[in-house]
Amino acid sequence: MQPRNILCIDDKETCHLYDLLFANIDKKLRVTSAKNMPEAIDLVKSGKFDLFVLERTHSEIDGVELCRIIRQTDKKTPIVFFSGMSREKDRSMAFAAGADAYFVKASDLDQFINVVTGLLD
Repeated sequence: MQPRNILCIDDKETCHLYDLLFANIDKKLRVTSAKNMPEAIDLVKSGKFDLFVLERTHSEIDGVELCRIIRQTDKKTPIVFFSGMSREKDRSMAFAAGADAYFVKASDLDQFINVVTGLLD
C-alpha cells in the first residue's frame, strides 16, 4: 500500500503529535503541516494529500475558510476538524463549509483516530 498523506492545519506541536500518533498506528501515514494560509493553500493545490485535518481556529489560518477553499476544487478528499472549539455554531460552520467530520479535542480523541484511519482505508 502507498503511503497516505495528511495535511494538518494546527500549531506545529499538535501536528507533530498527530504525526507520532498516526505513525504508531500505521507507518504509512505521513503528516505535513502549514505555517500560514498561503502555505496551506499551496499545499492543498499540490493535490498530494489523502485527508485534511483542520483546526477551527489557528493564529494564522481560519480552518472554515480553508475548508471552503479546498471544496471549491476538491469535493472528494475527506476533511476532518479536530478542534478545541466545542460550540454547536463552530461545528455547523465547519459542516456548511464542506467538512466530513468534526471532533472536539480531548473528549473525542478515540473517535477522531478511528474516523481518520477509517477514511484512509
